[in-house]
Formats: sequence, structure tokens, C-alpha cells
Amino acid sequence: MDAVPPPDALAGLDAECVNRVLEILVAPLQAAAPQPTEVVLHDLRRVPNTVRAIAGTLTGRRVGDPPTDKLLERVAAGDLRHDIGYRTELPDGRVLRSSTIVYTDADGRPAAALCLNTDVSAWVSLRSAVDRFVLGRDVPEPRASSVPAEQQGESFPRSVDELCRVLVDAAIAAVGVPVAKMRKEQKLQVVAELERRGFFLVKQAPETAAGALGVSRFTIYNYLNELDGAAHEPA
Repeated sequence: MDAVPPPDALAGLDAECVNRVLEILVAPLQAAAPQPTEVVLHDLRRVPNTVRAIAGTLTGRRVGDPPTDKLLERVAAGDLRHDIGYRTELPDGRVLRSSTIVYTDADGRPAAALCLNTDVSAWVSLRSAVDRFVLGRDVPEPRASSVPAEQQGESFPRSVDELCRVLVDAAIAAVGVPVAKMRKEQKLQVVAELERRGFFLVKQAPETAAGALGVSRFTIYNYLNELDGAAHEPA
């Protein structure tokens, strides 16, 4: 992390310059980091195809792929805080130590996010072995409820369609009612949750939400208007 430019050092640049500086550093940072590590640069002006540069293969993503669900949520909320050393987990069970650093442009707008993911599965296994040797038992991992909400898992989608599926499934699960049994109020809750997660920053999102909820895209626009009082026009 010592080689990562502090956000203040780039704050006076326009967004393109910020991204160009960080793009040059992606490969060297990955080579210098503990291995296996993946370094990803997200150009936050390019939602949903934010991955501008990537070095490493931990998540299998490529240039042009979308942000994680958590990063998209932060962009939607205007959350410019940095997350350093939080735990994430891949679908195959590998444990990652992740950090996300957000950079702004000269006007204070989000310009880029530099993300570092290191596979620490071997260290987790080693710690478990030491615990068994020293204590004669396994020490359980922290319960999900004791971990801050923003660190309770992160999805690394490899396509915009996959990102949309993750967000829709999560929003429906948060409401806790099968779509077939949802009333209008519950569908409104799903749309509100999708908006909070940044789903509607993605092109064609209303159509995707409409298909998932069994309504028309015009109904989705009406729900959005009802939720925030702004005029959302069908594209």
C-alpha cells in the first residue's frame, strides 16, 4: 500500500488525468504486492463498464467489465471513503483481503477507484491449523452480524448482465417475499432497494427490473417517480 498514490496527491487533476496516472501504476503495483494479488482500476465515469485496467487473475475480470455491487452502491451514494483491508470471499471459497481507494477530480467528483485484492486463503488455513495445535480446537470466524454491513460480502461480476442479476436477486431477497406473492408496496420496496444499490445507473436497468418483477417498464418509472418525486422519463 505504500506505493499507492495518496488521493490528495491527484486531487487537482481532471478525471482523465487521474485515471491515466493510476493506469500506469496498475501492473507495477500488482508485481510488487504479495502474491497472489489482483489490482483493478475502475474509471467511475464509465458505469457500468468501469474496469479500465487490471493486473492479476483472481476474479477473472477483464477491461470493460462492471464494478462490484458494493462499489456501484458507493458510487450511487456519493460515498468517497476508503476501505482498507476488509475481508471478501469468492464463490469458490477463497478468502481475499481487499482495499478500495477512491480518487476525486479537481471538482471533487468521483474519478477513479483503485482496488487491491490479495488471496489470503493459505494464511487463513494456517491460522486454523495453529489454533488446533495450540488450543486443541478450531476458533470460529467472526459472525456475519459482527462485521460492518458494507463488508458482509462483495460480488465480482464479469458482465453487466451478471451484475444486474446479483443486484436484482439481492433486492428481492432483502424484501423477503417471492415475486409471485408481492403486492405493489413490496415491489416498491424492491425498486427502492435497487435504487439505493445504484442499479438504475446501468443502461436498460428499468427493463431488467420490469422483467424480474412482472410489470412494465413504465410501471418501474412510475415507482421511481413515486419514491423520489422526480420525473423519470422512459428512454
